[in-house]
Order: sequence, then structure tokens, then C-alpha cells
Amino acid sequence: MFEKIRAAESRLQGFANVTPVHTSRTLNRMLDAEVYFKCENFQRVGAFKFRGAFNSISQLTDTEKECGILTYSSGNHGQAVALVGQLLDVRTTIIMPDNAPATKRTATEGYGATVVEYAPADQSREEIARQLVELHGYTLIPPYDHAEVVAGQGTAALELFQQVGDLHMLLAPCGGGGLLSGSAVAASGASPACRVIGIEPELADDATRSFHTKKLHTVHNPPTIADGTRTPSLGKITFPLVLEYVAAMQTVSEEAIIEAVRFLFYRMKLVVEPSGALGLAALLSGAVDAKGKVGVILSGGNIDAATMTMILGSSSDNQGKNLDR
Repeated sequence: MFEKIRAAESRLQGFANVTPVHTSRTLNRMLDAEVYFKCENFQRVGAFKFRGAFNSISQLTDTEKECGILTYSSGNHGQAVALVGQLLDVRTTIIMPDNAPATKRTATEGYGATVVEYAPADQSREEIARQLVELHGYTLIPPYDHAEVVAGQGTAALELFQQVGDLHMLLAPCGGGGLLSGSAVAASGASPACRVIGIEPELADDATRSFHTKKLHTVHNPPTIADGTRTPSLGKITFPLVLEYVAAMQTVSEEAIIEAVRFLFYRMKLVVEPSGALGLAALLSGAVDAKGKVGVILSGGNIDAATMTMILGSSSDNQGKNLDR
């Protein structure tokens, strides 16, 4: 699998952004560690998902592309598939929940995709996808349970190791496990001593329970602010990879997630969506004890105005706006 990630890295050259690494002197003093943030909020479409979408779709046959691409997504993967479809002149259809952030839906439609809305409380996106594939013959590119999608996502971590060298630990958000499993495989090849830790919201802890019991658990439409982690479970591809390559799983509260988004905004001047801030939430809350050189993947920055206003408005102080970054 590591060779697939290396191949994906080559395939993405000239298409994906090489995203920057940011640090915070304030945070390093607080934690007595060196923390390196891989800023995938600066990736195309504002999230790491572009990597997996391009890597997978670019390898399809002409016949598969002519059928049109179908996927389901709360937003970031949908945007990524839509943009790649625009770049490669492929028709795209995205199944999106009716509670997806407005900014994500608007961007998806802006890239030329057709959006099919569904109610996650009453309907299964996988079942809707199955029906549409049978009806129209679309080529399905799922958001995480696809080997080439996982390989593409793993290039974010591989790039981080190339930028900062070996790490003692790497924290990655976990929804369906594409980014987490890809990051863990990348670490196994690029920095074998690095412990990769997956972070989930407490309200969407299916992967954590699956990791500890070695049996796949599911969750239905969890009410977490981290909308990118509202996946029902790990996948048939990602679950075994998580079990083999990930060192630990931890969960964080909604309050810790909100606090992390505030910290990134006020102290580091970074706009990061709640799902993307899970790694920092784990460090600030003490769910993970930072030691040595720590990598944190900020997976995306697509947050709508209402959510950001709520998060910043609920702050009890100015979050140290003038502190040294």
C-alpha cells in the first residue's frame, strides 16, 4: 500500500497543492512539545479530499468516465469529486445530506456537479447510490472505502514527513478512515517509529469502539459539530488498515472541538472546520499527551458563516489574540 501512496504522489504533481506547515510558539510552550500543523485547509477545495478524488478518478478508463461519476458526501469529498470532474471533463453527481453546510453544497454545485439531496435521519446514502448506479450506470467513487482514494489521502502525511522529517506521533481526524489509514500507511514507510493516533468526536466514536473491540461498530447520523465525521462506520478497506497500522484511537468532546477551532482562528489566524481541528482538540484537552515532535493534520477549512459565528460568539474571552504565534 505504501507504494500506492508513492505512485499517487507522482500522479498528483501539478494538480494538488503542496500545502504549508504552520507552527505556534504559544502552543509549543503550553505543551512542551514541537507541534507541526499540516494545513490541508489550503488544499484545492479547502480539504485533503482533493488528493483521493484526483488519484482515483484520473485512473479510470474512458468507458468508466463516460458513464459519469457518482459519490456521496457531506461536502468535502463531494466538492473534490466535482472539481476533478470539471478538470477531467467528467459528469459528476453528488448525494448530499440536507443538513450539509451551505458553503459545501454551493461550492459543489459551483464546480458543475448535480446534487441529489437526502434526509440522513430517514434514508441511507449507500442505498440511494446503489439505486442510482443501477438506474444510470454511474461509476461510484466512495469517499473513503476505495484503495486509490486511501492512497491519495496518504500523500498528505507523506508530504508532511518530507517537509519536517521524522515525527514521534501524528494525529489525524477519523470519519470513514481514509485519511487516517492512508496517513498510518505513509508513516509506516516514511517514519516507521512514528505513532499514528486517530481522533474522533465522542458523539461519533464508532471507529474508536471498532479499534478497541476489533469488531466493526456503526453509528447513525451522530449529532456532532464535526460534520465530516458523520460517517456510519469504517469501511471494508479502511478498517483492516486502521487495525494494522494505527497505534491508538482517542475521542474528544464537542467543547474541545470548538475550543480548538477558536485557538486556530484567534492565535494562529487559520480558518479550520470542526472536523479538521480534532487533532488539536485532543492535544488541548489532554486526550493525547504531546511528546517530542508531533504532527497534526488539519484536514479542511470549509466552515460556513453560521457555524463559525456560533463558535466564535460562544467564546468567553478573546482567546489571546495578541499572543505570540
